[in-house]
Amino acid sequence: MYPHMCGVRVENRFKKKGFGGGRSTPDRDLNLDLPVIGSLVYCEGSALDDAATEAGIFAYLNYLTPKSRREILELLVNGLKRLEYRGYDSAGVALDTPDGKGIAIVRKSGKVKALEDEILSKEEDLQFDQSTDCHVGIAHTRWATHGVPSEINSHPQRSDVDHSFVVVHNGIVTNYKDVKVFLQKKGYSFESDTDTEIIAKLIHHLYNKHPTYSFRELVEQVIQQLEGAFALAFKSKHFPGECVTTRRGSPLLVGIKAKTRLATDHVPILYSKDHRPHGRGEIPILARSDSTAEFQPLENAEVEYFFASDASAVIEHTNRVIFLEDDDVAAVKDGMLSIHRLRRSLDDSHSREIITLKMEIQQIMKGETADTLMALRYCKNRGALIVGITNTVGSSICRESHCGVHINAGPEIGVASTKAYTSQFISMVMFALVMSEDRISLQTRRNEILDGLHHLDEQIREVLKLDDEVSKLAKDLYQHKSLLIMGRGYNFATCMEGALKVKELTYMHSEGLMSGELKHGPLALVDKAMPVIMIVTRDPVYVKCMNALQQVTAREGRPIVICEKGDTETQSFASKTLEVPHTVDCLQGILTVIPMQLLSYHIAVLKGCNVDCPRNLAKSVTVE
Repeated sequence: MYPHMCGVRVENRFKKKGFGGGRSTPDRDLNLDLPVIGSLVYCEGSALDDAATEAGIFAYLNYLTPKSRREILELLVNGLKRLEYRGYDSAGVALDTPDGKGIAIVRKSGKVKALEDEILSKEEDLQFDQSTDCHVGIAHTRWATHGVPSEINSHPQRSDVDHSFVVVHNGIVTNYKDVKVFLQKKGYSFESDTDTEIIAKLIHHLYNKHPTYSFRELVEQVIQQLEGAFALAFKSKHFPGECVTTRRGSPLLVGIKAKTRLATDHVPILYSKDHRPHGRGEIPILARSDSTAEFQPLENAEVEYFFASDASAVIEHTNRVIFLEDDDVAAVKDGMLSIHRLRRSLDDSHSREIITLKMEIQQIMKGETADTLMALRYCKNRGALIVGITNTVGSSICRESHCGVHINAGPEIGVASTKAYTSQFISMVMFALVMSEDRISLQTRRNEILDGLHHLDEQIREVLKLDDEVSKLAKDLYQHKSLLIMGRGYNFATCMEGALKVKELTYMHSEGLMSGELKHGPLALVDKAMPVIMIVTRDPVYVKCMNALQQVTAREGRPIVICEKGDTETQSFASKTLEVPHTVDCLQGILTVIPMQLLSYHIAVLKGCNVDCPRNLAKSVTVE
C-alpha cells in the first residue's frame, strides 16, 4: 500500500573504516532563590507536535546490552537522519568518554553528514571498538531560534567545561533571560547565545546546592522554573547510566526494546511529594525486582530505551512506545523506566499506555503545525466533535481527534507538501459527499462529483503532460523578483497553494490574490513587467474572473492563464495558456494546482535551489 521511502538515504558509513553508525513558585523545601517569573503553562492533551521548535531529539540507553561505541554512534547518527525532514541547521551528539568518567560532545554546524564526518575524524579519541554494557547517548538536530547556526550554539549544551550535565532541547524557553540573569548573579558565565544553555547551568546550580537529590528530582526542579514549550533529554557524568527526559508542549516519546515480554501494557504514574496519591514523604527508590512500575524486564535482563521527538527515529528499532504527555518526567535508572508528574489533576490518567505501532517508517514521516493544534484544542475544550484528516497514524491530530480519516498518501520527505495536499483535498470532498447522501435534492450534484472522482486519475495524468510547457514557462519567469497568482471561488485556494509553493521552493516573492479584490490594491502592481498568473475555469464565478482578466490586460498586463481545454474566449485575453481538462467545479482545484507545483519545481531547479529542503523552512512547525 505504501511506496518505498524516497529522498532519504541512511548509509552505513560506520564499518571498519568508519565507526559502524508564570508564576513559577519554587518548591518551598528546596529554597531555590529563583525569581518568581510569569506563570506556568499547562497544555492539555498530547504534544503540540509542534509548539516548540522544529528541532529533533534522539537519545539511546542500553542496559546490560553489550554495544560497541561504534554501534552506539551509528545508532545516534542514524536516528538524527530519520529526523532530518523536520528541518535543522546544525547537529550534535554526546556520549561517555572511553574511560566512562566524563562526557564527550561532538557538534557541527550544517547537515548530519557534516557531523558524521566530524565523528569519523575523532575515531582514535572516541575508541569506536570499545564495548560497553550500560551507556547513555543523546543526539540533536537544531533549528536556530536563539543564536545563529554555529557549532557553539549547537546542542548538546553543557553546564560547564567539565560537562557535568548536558542537555538537548526542542522548544523555546520564554523566560530564559530572567533565569540567565539569576545564574549570572550566581557566578555563571555563558558561552552561547541559546536559551538551552541556561537549562544545563540551572541543573548544575541545583546539583551543587542539593547534591543528595536524584537526577530525576533535579530535572523536576528545573522544569518548575521554565516557561514556554520544550522537550528535554538530560545526561550527566554524576549519574552514569541514567537518562531523564521531560516535555511540555513539544513532542517526546519513549521506545522500549526488551528480549523478555513486557509484563503489562501500562506504566503507572508516580507523583512527587505532596501530590502523590498516598500522602507525604519521600518517594521510595525501589530495586528493579521490587519495582511497582508495569514495565519489569526480568532481573539482569537486557533492555534498550529510545527517546525521540517522533516515531520515525524509533520504529526501525522497536514498535513498543509510550507517548509522554505535558509535564511528564520519564527517568531510567538501573534499566528501570518510571514516569513521574509534579502535580495531579482530576483528569489525569493513572498510567501511560505502552502502544504497539502497527506501521512502518515510511508511514511516519510527518509535519505538523502548532496553530492547527491550538485551534483543535480550543474547539475540543468547548465540546466540539473533532474529525482529523491526517497522513500519519500516531500524529498529534490523530491522537487528539475523536475520529477521522487516514489518507494513506505515504511519506512526503520534502518540506513542500504536494500529494498530501491533493489527498486531503479529495478526502474533504468525499467527507462532504457522505454528509449529504441523505439529501434527495442534492443527488444530481452528488452524482456529478462522484463521476468527476472516477475520471480524476486519468485527468491528472493528462495534466502532467504539460510538464514540457511548464518548463519553458519557468525559463521566462525565473529571473523575475515577484509573481502574482489570481483566482476566485474554488480556485482561490489553488492560488494560495501555488503562491506558497513558489515562495517555499524558489525564494521568489509571490502572492495568491482573490481576483475580485483587484481594485482594492493589487491592480496597482500590474504592468507589462509584472508576471501575472490567473486561473479561470468554467465555473459559477467564470464571468467575474473574466472581468478581472480584462482589467489586467487593460493595464498592459500579460497574464498567463490556466484555463480549460478549448476555452477560446479565455485564451484570447492571455499571453500564454496552460490548458487543463474540464471537471466538476469543486474538483477543478486538483487539476489547476498541478501546473503551479510543476512551475515551482522548475523555477527552483533553474535557480539552483534545494527543492526538497528549502532554506529556513521545516516540515514540522513547532513555534507558535
